[in-house]
Amino acid sequence: MENRIKLSEKLGYALGDAAAGGITWKIMSIAFPLFFTNVFGLSFADAATLMLIARMFDVVTDPLMGSLADRTQSRWGTYRPWLIFGAVPLGLVFALLLYTPDLGPVGKRIWAYSLYLLMMAVYTAVNVPYGSLLGVMTADDNEKNQFSSYRMVGAYAMGFVTLLSFPYLQKLVGGTEAHQYAVLGVFFGVLAAVGTLACGLLTRERLKPVRAEKFSFKQFGDLFKNKPWIILTLIGVCTNFFNGFRYAVAGYMITYCLGGDVTVSGLIINYTVFMTFGELTCMIFGGLSPKFTQWVGSKRKAFVWAALICAAFSIAFFFVPMNPNFIWVMVVLVVLTSVGVGLYSPLLWSMYADVADYATEKNGTSSTGLIFSSGTMAQKFGTAISGSLVALFLGLAGASMTTDVMGNTIVDPASITSSVLTMIWSLFSLFPAIIALLMVLLIRLYPIKK
Repeated sequence: MENRIKLSEKLGYALGDAAAGGITWKIMSIAFPLFFTNVFGLSFADAATLMLIARMFDVVTDPLMGSLADRTQSRWGTYRPWLIFGAVPLGLVFALLLYTPDLGPVGKRIWAYSLYLLMMAVYTAVNVPYGSLLGVMTADDNEKNQFSSYRMVGAYAMGFVTLLSFPYLQKLVGGTEAHQYAVLGVFFGVLAAVGTLACGLLTRERLKPVRAEKFSFKQFGDLFKNKPWIILTLIGVCTNFFNGFRYAVAGYMITYCLGGDVTVSGLIINYTVFMTFGELTCMIFGGLSPKFTQWVGSKRKAFVWAALICAAFSIAFFFVPMNPNFIWVMVVLVVLTSVGVGLYSPLLWSMYADVADYATEKNGTSSTGLIFSSGTMAQKFGTAISGSLVALFLGLAGASMTTDVMGNTIVDPASITSSVLTMIWSLFSLFPAIIALLMVLLIRLYPIKK
């Protein structure tokens, strides 16, 4: 029987997703679509293409990284060294990605494409081993649920701090928006590096993977014979489509549907603060997820209820008037929707650990890194494709780019018609609702009953 795992280790594991999910990925999800078009100067088409190319890149790199991580042997273990030595590159590349160089249109495209792809590669090299770490820290299912819950609380707690502080830090930095993003890129990049390093140093690997030392494409073939993995990967893509649409379009929604930042009693509600209310809710209900799962009887039932909550309140949001006077109604619905997100988020990663155990029993060798790499790939695929689709749908609805007096590429205010506004509103509400209902259908097909 394992010794009781210390709280410090669970907090250390939480720091890993606080860095990756709460800082780098949160800013990439919510700020990058608006940053690339309104600050950096890419067109909607360029931004959409960039994210699509990055996803094709991830289809190759994520599973290869998972397979490589499974075969790593070092004094620090199998998965931890990737966090320890990947921490500084993660923070550095993130900072460079939020810097706007003084280049022409072609130079900017090259910079954005190169740095974004490099960021995806570094993120993969850190986050795939981080997720896989859950499979070797403990064999106890309850402890896995606890670690997964701490992970989500860490991600959402840091996401709350990041999004709430962002507009105030911008104001504190001052200068142009490009300067603000550059300075905050350095600040948050350092925080992400420190959190990732701390996670690698504070956690332990107690279980030894049953290694398949020689590389074989059979491992990849075995995945597609693994029904739980197929279903869970589709669910993972859907969960990130759900969040991806909402986060990618939030900046456009506040800017165009509500006429800019809303100030209520001194509180600046911009697009980051608006989503912060949801982050706080996710943090609370992510912590309650294990108890909720025990109460309803299984992970699968808990996931169904969580997805239905997301669908119901997303649909309700569509019927709120597009008026800043209803900002608190919108906030309440974001909070209620986030109850569902908070409940299902820890379940997803705990279920990946179940699928990894299932694969080991069935195939005789460990493919933990490969299994968890699909979770990371689903995260990046769903988030970025949804961000790309947001740019695509806004373009189809009539939004277009123009140049200002300084020659910078900006969104043409004259192109923001009622059809564009309705599209923005729908991308935040109806599109995610449809995805949540699809999640309900998929989870009912998931065969592992824990």
